[in-house]
Amino acid sequence: MTLRVELVAPDGEVWSGRARMVIAKTLDGDIGVLTGHPPVLGVLAEGSLVRILDPEDAGGESGEVVAAVNGGFLSIADDRVSVLCREAQLGPQVDRAAVRASLDAALEEGQGGDEEPAEVKYSRALLRAAGEPS
Repeated sequence: MTLRVELVAPDGEVWSGRARMVIAKTLDGDIGVLTGHPPVLGVLAEGSLVRILDPEDAGGESGEVVAAVNGGFLSIADDRVSVLCREAQLGPQVDRAAVRASLDAALEEGQGGDEEPAEVKYSRALLRAAGEPS
């Protein structure tokens, strides 16, 4: 059996299909979802990754779809996983040079606070999704 997975941002669907497992980071910690998981509603961590393992309709991609997400919710019910986020982008679609330049500019004008701004966290997540260290 597989999960039905939907990754959606305000501007439309980012990815959907069937997969064996979904891993996401919520404010309560990491969650791994397999078929038969009890219903859950979680708040996604800012600038984190969602991993979709063994997707059936990956369109030639490897055994994993990785997406950077910037806040939102994760809903699990009846072997369906809905990831609803403010921003999301799949790793292969990330323009690494543009994200790196944006991250460098944000870090230069940083205010030295204890907590990184959401835009910095999301930029770091985009680079991780693209396979680069952030």
